[in-house]
Amino acid sequence: MPTLTAAQKRAQAQSDYDAFLAGCPSRQLLDRISDKWVALILAALGSDGPHHPGGDCIGEPRAMRYSELSRRLAGVSQKMLTQTLRSLERDGLVTRTVTPTVPVTVTYELTDLGLSLQHMMRGIKEWAEAHMDEVLDNREEYDDRVD
Repeated sequence: MPTLTAAQKRAQAQSDYDAFLAGCPSRQLLDRISDKWVALILAALGSDGPHHPGGDCIGEPRAMRYSELSRRLAGVSQKMLTQTLRSLERDGLVTRTVTPTVPVTVTYELTDLGLSLQHMMRGIKEWAEAHMDEVLDNREEYDDRVD
């Protein structure tokens, strides 16, 4: 039996990925990308334009400094933002660029892989914003029935 290269092993495993199976590694990735901070970071890095009344940004992806991301993501702690950015960098979804200025400038930008995911995550964000009133009405109706 010939020895497989790492790329060949990944290709073989890819054909075997099934997130419905308990041991499938794609479950870890689903767990990571379903995090609210991941979705919001990807959405923030994926748009640079002005805000319109719906709250969304229109524009092209751009690099953002850590402090810009922190301001844009109201409520995220420094620790959570740092951990999430590191995990996104590790997965190859964002790149971190350090520029030797005084003080040092650190920017984050979507990779091609991150951009492909960002398009879907942005759609989920927009869906959530567009349907929040309906969800709140349904919750209230449910709670009234259950009480």
